[in-house]
Amino acid sequence: MRAIVLSEPGPVENLEIRELPRPVPGPGQVRIRIEAFGINRSELHLRLGYAEGAKLPVVPGIEAVGTVDAAPGTDLEPGQQVATLMGGMGRTFDGGYAEYTVVPRAQVIPFRSALPWATIGSVPETLQTAYGSLTIGLDLRAGQTLLIRGGTSALGYATAALARETGATVLATTRRPERLDDLARHGVDHPILDDGAIAARVRELAGGGVDAALELVGTPTLPDTLAATRVHGTVCFAGMLSNQWTIPDFYPTGYLPSGVRLTGYSGDAGSLPAGVLQNALDRIEAGELSLGPVTVYPFDRIRDVHRDIEENRVSGKVVVLTGQ
Repeated sequence: MRAIVLSEPGPVENLEIRELPRPVPGPGQVRIRIEAFGINRSELHLRLGYAEGAKLPVVPGIEAVGTVDAAPGTDLEPGQQVATLMGGMGRTFDGGYAEYTVVPRAQVIPFRSALPWATIGSVPETLQTAYGSLTIGLDLRAGQTLLIRGGTSALGYATAALARETGATVLATTRRPERLDDLARHGVDHPILDDGAIAARVRELAGGGVDAALELVGTPTLPDTLAATRVHGTVCFAGMLSNQWTIPDFYPTGYLPSGVRLTGYSGDAGSLPAGVLQNALDRIEAGELSLGPVTVYPFDRIRDVHRDIEENRVSGKVVVLTGQ
């Protein structure tokens, strides 16, 4: 099979397409014939050497979609459509940047859909994180206001769509003026140009601060996001678009505004109920839901994929098709 291998951290040239033996599943494991895989920021972090516990060389990729090729000792049958994500994929064992992968049955989600594989491939990990951030991280309710810091990321678009369906008013940021219209077209009530200090503008729009905020940029903007949130409001830290995720010499009393709650969210395959995935796919197919723009690349342009993401050339989700 063809696979993309990262042998050591470094530039995009360290991603190499190789011929590897097709992996053999053991009892309770599932071999998936991969049709498409989404690209995630964590894979950029892996390539740059910021992935704790990663075992190199490895086939990267924390998610993939395709069909069951073999599943000894499980309830799955060859040919079933499935998604897989997280659980050590692309870090401690070979992941989704390949034509086949083997994963434990516990991290496989079956579904049925007539959507193109490029569309299906854009959904699982983004939906899992958006859904979990809103329900577990923020407990967002109808009538509340939500700020998304990093709105033109794949996760930003998806979270905005789900939040609007919840009945929330959505504010979302972008650093690029030309992307403000994109946010508006995808249901954001108040697109905001982010100059690094937006708290005053947000508090003006939200009448004293938002009820909830999703921090996707990272620690550089987190203090300003906290300042944009009302007393008893909640900020959920769930992304690191800036590649910065630690706070030196963290002093909670001096860092956190009085009464503003700070949470975090990081889920896995078990955090995405099969019914939630199926419902999202059905509604996308019916034209009732959009999780944002999708850019598709062929398999052999994986270096271009990483380069474009690192240089912020794409908006929304990036998907790679293995058959191209």
